[in-house]
Amino acid sequence: MDKILDVGPLAMDKTNLKRNALAGEVAVVTGGAGNVGLGTARSLAWLGAKVVIADVTPEPGKAAEELINSENEPGTALFVLTDVSNETSMKAMAKKTFDTFGKVDILINNAMAMSLGAPILKSTIHQMDRQYEIAARGTLIGIQLFVPGMQERRHGVVTYMSTAFRYPVGPSNYCAAKSAATSIMMSLAAELGPIADTGVAVFTFIPAGVGFPRSVPPPSPELRRKFKMRSMPGYERNIPSEDGGAALAYCITRATELHGSGIMIGQAFRQMDWPYPKPETVPKTDFQRIDDMALSLMFAYMGPGFPDPKVPLMPINRK
Repeated sequence: MDKILDVGPLAMDKTNLKRNALAGEVAVVTGGAGNVGLGTARSLAWLGAKVVIADVTPEPGKAAEELINSENEPGTALFVLTDVSNETSMKAMAKKTFDTFGKVDILINNAMAMSLGAPILKSTIHQMDRQYEIAARGTLIGIQLFVPGMQERRHGVVTYMSTAFRYPVGPSNYCAAKSAATSIMMSLAAELGPIADTGVAVFTFIPAGVGFPRSVPPPSPELRRKFKMRSMPGYERNIPSEDGGAALAYCITRATELHGSGIMIGQAFRQMDWPYPKPETVPKTDFQRIDDMALSLMFAYMGPGFPDPKVPLMPINRK
């Protein structure tokens, strides 16, 4: 099983959260059979939630179900073979989820295909369409299937695994498709309005640098220099998926405070006083929050703009 899933020990003991803090909750994790999706599913199960793994890969999906049930009690996890871009497949997953657990309290839109990533000038139309189908269409379908029930119960959390807005932090078509889904999430948060009115919290999460094959040894300093490879802040290399899952699980427990926000993994780590392997490499500062009006018109404020603006420029930070 470990060879199929490439997993390590959970990191929930570092979060200062109490075990079973989410007892009675039901979570759907799309793309939950691997990497940060699996790390999150395992972390939520540790917190007492029932977990549905909606994934398009049968063998890892079943192995993930077996792993989570072995780490917790039988019946904690349920794998449902799901193509998130296909409405019929998603509806079948939702039906099985409701038949098994009766409700969904937490929706984690995580599924994506990084193997399709490519620069804009080299991306095929098929690659771009497929990225968009998984990221934007899959997120929209999941929201429409599960959020109405959350509204009825006045209780729920919806989150999305976002990424960098543009290259060079990730493959360009991957960033573009995820940007569309991130916009869907931020619009949903605005449409729902204050958390006090609906009980449904919406936020996005960037798990930057999470995941790597454990079977591959760390690159040598010479190889790092040659290919300009960077370690993630606080780590020797990339962040283990268990640490990423723990960070998102922590954010979910504080979702009512994060409604309408975008959160970077490092921000969650700092809130938890995370015991980094290399704390000396962690930045001691962060960026200010963007003003809501500026955020809504973000595309108009990219780059240098006119060198001679005719009006005074206001600060862009959140008031």
